[in-house]
Amino acid sequence: MLVLITYDVSVVSEGGPRRLRNIAKTCLDYGVRVQHSVFECEVNPAQFVQLKATLMSLFDPEEDSLRFYFLGKKGRQRVEHIGAKPVDDPLRDPLIL
Repeated sequence: MLVLITYDVSVVSEGGPRRLRNIAKTCLDYGVRVQHSVFECEVNPAQFVQLKATLMSLFDPEEDSLRFYFLGKKGRQRVEHIGAKPVDDPLRDPLIL
């Protein structure tokens, strides 16, 4: 399933920059960055449970926010990109040899 993950991390609070880096690194383990704090992650249900648990352990609910948008199995067909900075995504754009 395709899950869109967005986050907002307070970098003015103590530990904020470290939380921001760790959340981004975790998201990169599961998907691709499509905006500064937005990731598209293609995961199965077990992977999502692990990803969410890891993110929940990293963020501060008093300072930060996480959002998960579930686009489903056919989510890639529902994404339209217009404008600069297209994302190289091997799942969406397989190489033609």
